[in-house]
Amino acid sequence: MANAFYKYLTGEDKLQHNVILYLQMQYPSALWTHTPNEGRRTPFERFKLKYLGAKSGVPDLLIFTPNKKYNGLAIELKYKKNKPTENQKKWLDQLAQNNWLALWLNDFDDCCQIIDKYFRDEA
Repeated sequence: MANAFYKYLTGEDKLQHNVILYLQMQYPSALWTHTPNEGRRTPFERFKLKYLGAKSGVPDLLIFTPNKKYNGLAIELKYKKNKPTENQKKWLDQLAQNNWLALWLNDFDDCCQIIDKYFRDEA
């Protein structure tokens, strides 16, 4: 039986879930997290997140395991033809300036190729 909440997931949610499953299966020792910045929030939740230091625009997937060239890998996932916001672009630029491989992708196969190249020290 499928979870009753599955119907509320977006295409981007499903893309990210598949990327995460791939990451878990191929690189189980990788240190990573998803940044839960999306979604609607109550006024209190918005206040609390800002109060505790949450930042808008942080990429969806942060892989903290370094490779030989980069300190980490940051991926902003977009679905189909969606593009990152200006805030998301700033985060990607700032992470790149701090020696992260930081990019936005909208295709599962592209994500897997980048992740593989990153962990093989080819990116």
